[in-house]
Amino acid sequence: MPARATLRLAVVQDTAVPGDVATNVETAASRVREAAAQGAGLVALPETFTTSWDLDAFDGPLPTLDDLAWLAPVQAAVEETGAVLVLSSPLASGGRRTITSLVIAPGRQPVAAYDKQHLYPPERERFEPGEHGATIEVDGVRVALSVCYDANFPEHAAAAAADGAICYLNTGAYFPGGAHRRDLHYAARALDNSIYVAFAGLVGGPLGLIGGSAVYDPLGMPVQRLDDTNPGMVVATIDPAEVTRVREEQRMWSDRRVELGPRRTFSVSTRSP
Repeated sequence: MPARATLRLAVVQDTAVPGDVATNVETAASRVREAAAQGAGLVALPETFTTSWDLDAFDGPLPTLDDLAWLAPVQAAVEETGAVLVLSSPLASGGRRTITSLVIAPGRQPVAAYDKQHLYPPERERFEPGEHGATIEVDGVRVALSVCYDANFPEHAAAAAADGAICYLNTGAYFPGGAHRRDLHYAARALDNSIYVAFAGLVGGPLGLIGGSAVYDPLGMPVQRLDDTNPGMVVATIDPAEVTRVREEQRMWSDRRVELGPRRTFSVSTRSP
């Protein structure tokens, strides 16, 4: 992979007000400005940040892209700063209800780029899964989109890496008790594929959500990880040259076999003495 320009990425850890889209979008706009002031060109807010992860909000009227006025504050922030925002929101569109990653970029209308493909049990009753993966290219750096439970499935990140993504960006919401799985999955997806993994998590609120937002390097080591309780953000550099270096030294990516052939099963028995 030829060396390319680096990308400064910010993952934001924050609390969203359940069901209060206007307040949450204003918060998102403020976080875009704060991240851009630290040099971030790409900013990500946690899963369903526009409504919080809230079943009552999910069961009510959802935001749509038929009228974009509700997104005006974040559109203004990206126009002002030049940064690109990935904003996760439940969305109603064309008769479908999805958990969608909106990409909001300067000089463009918001794009519903990715719908969460792996729905957690309470979500399955309310939303439809996405039908395809998605990668965005920001200043030449390819960043794959994913949402929370997606990262539990190694093939999801592997498909993104095979498509040329060097960063797997996940927006999520974890409940108390989920810290071990959270940290293990994101580190593993980075090491599995020799790519960066970035996670932006909801924190606090009525459900006591645990944050743990982080960026992991291509060896699966945390560049920086936030705690489980406080808002904040991680700003890190996504460096294609580092992905190249790791893949040259750690050969798992190049040595992988996509086709392993048919499986065999051998039946044997123990013998009692």
